[in-house]
Formats: sequence, structure tokens, C-alpha cells
Amino acid sequence: MDKPDKPMHSSAVSQPIHIFDRQRVRRQRKRAAANFHHHDFLFREIKNRLTERLLDIDRTFEVTLNLGARCPVLSDRTAITADLTTAYCDDHAIPYIAIDEEFLPIAAGSLDLVVSNLCLHWTNDLPGALLQIRQALRPDGLFLAAFLGGDTLIELRSSLMEAEMEIAGGAGPRVAPFADIRDAGGLLQRAGFALPVTDQDTITVTYDNAFKLMADLRGMGESNALIETPRAIPHRMLFTRAAEIYHERFSGEDERISATFQIIYLHGWAPADTQPKPLKPGSAQGKLADALNSLEMSAGEKAKPEI
Repeated sequence: MDKPDKPMHSSAVSQPIHIFDRQRVRRQRKRAAANFHHHDFLFREIKNRLTERLLDIDRTFEVTLNLGARCPVLSDRTAITADLTTAYCDDHAIPYIAIDEEFLPIAAGSLDLVVSNLCLHWTNDLPGALLQIRQALRPDGLFLAAFLGGDTLIELRSSLMEAEMEIAGGAGPRVAPFADIRDAGGLLQRAGFALPVTDQDTITVTYDNAFKLMADLRGMGESNALIETPRAIPHRMLFTRAAEIYHERFSGEDERISATFQIIYLHGWAPADTQPKPLKPGSAQGKLADALNSLEMSAGEKAKPEI
């Protein structure tokens, strides 16, 4: 059965603004599954980078979850893999469940590790999803994720907007608005994670033309899933002009266009008494001035010139 189960709503989960059509997201992932291996380069690369981060942690995790089934990071056969669709489950011996990332049917405090590879950027309520993940983790459990950030496909977004302005005199959203790196740390803290860490990578991919890029996005299951998309202009007219603008503005000397993928990484722990705590203000045993071999002055005091 491919329809995700939906548990009872938790009062702690915020009510989202619906930007994405989640059923369309599910259909696009399912449709892309058969030929995904021809378009999975970005997922494979981020899987490798997430794996490297896990290897840097000297810790054994027993009950683990892959949140997202396209190139799951955890390959141990005891790891649970979850996705909106079962279309990516090609090995029935691996524990696999169809769930919605916005409504996680997972018991509180039941997981040691959750890893998500390029999955969470399509959630309408990312803070609520992170809160549910934190609640599903045992104390000192780890959450590690990568998702697409706000500068992703900035060239395509710009080209589509310019083409629509030129044709219709106005423009609407046609590329998803993803989260910004400046907000990522706050999202982890808001969800209650301890020791939050965020960082980012920028990956630039080149294509022969914009149509090749858009074909790759469809093959990844990453096509536009916005609920509100302008439909006044025929797609052929809009995308043909956008492809021309894309080539004019973003092609290199080799005539290939560039496409930006911004990857935001989230790293946080479920709170535990054993974790290091920040020092209370005023409890430091040494002075910064001593460490820097410099003079300590009170606020407003001016340094005297040396003679």
C-alpha cells in the first residue's frame, strides 16, 4: 500500500502555510523512480558527503532511520528507510515504510539516528518536521540532514522571471522558495536540538541548455510542486524564451550553461544531561586579554599612546 499513514496531529506542531502540493511531490517522486539512476548524481554526491560526516563521529547508532529513499545514506540492513512513496524500495528485505515527512508516525524517543538526504526542502512546515524528528530521537540521538537551499537554481529562477515579465508584463513564482542558510541554525534551535551546527556547499553543474537541466530535474523528481503557479502563458512559449535568456546570461566560453545547487547541512542532537553545557556568564577562570597578551580596559576608556 503506497498511501502514507497519518497519525494524530500533535498540538506542538505548528500549522503550516501550504506552499507545496504534497500529492504532486509524491507523484513526481514516484514517476521518476524507474529512471532515477540516470539522474541521481546530486543525490549520490550528497550521500557521500553525509557519510563522511557520520564517519567523523565516534559513536555507534543502533536504531536508525533514512528519511528519504533516493540514495539513502544508511546502508545497514537494520536501518529503516522511509519516503512518501514505496517506488524506491527495490529490496524487500530492507525495512521500508511509506510516510509523510510532515506527519511522522514514529514513537517518541525511539531512534538513535535520523539521516535525511535532499528530502526535507519540500515540506510545508519545516520547523514542525524538525520538531517531530527531535521528539522521535532518544536523548543524545543525532539528526543529520542535507536539503536544497535558497540559492538553488537561481539562474533558472531569474531566466523564467525575465521571460515572463517580457511576455506578460508580470511574473509569478515558478521555482520553489527554499530555506536560507541564515535561518537554518534558528530552525534547529526552535525545534529543541542541542549543539546545533549548520553549514553549506555550493555545487555548480553545467548543461548543454536549459531543457537538459529541466529534464534532469524531472528525472530527479524535483520539478516544480508549488500550489500557486501562473498558467496564463503557454509553457512552450515561456520555456523557449527562458532558455534563450538562460543561455545569453549564464553560458560560459564553452557555450554550456551553469546551474547552481546550494546544499544546506543540519547537524543537531536531542538534548541529554551528559552533553557539554555552555559556561554561565562571568564564570570564566581566565581573561581574554591575558590570552591575547593585550591590555584590558573598561568600556569607554581610551588607550594611552605609548611614548
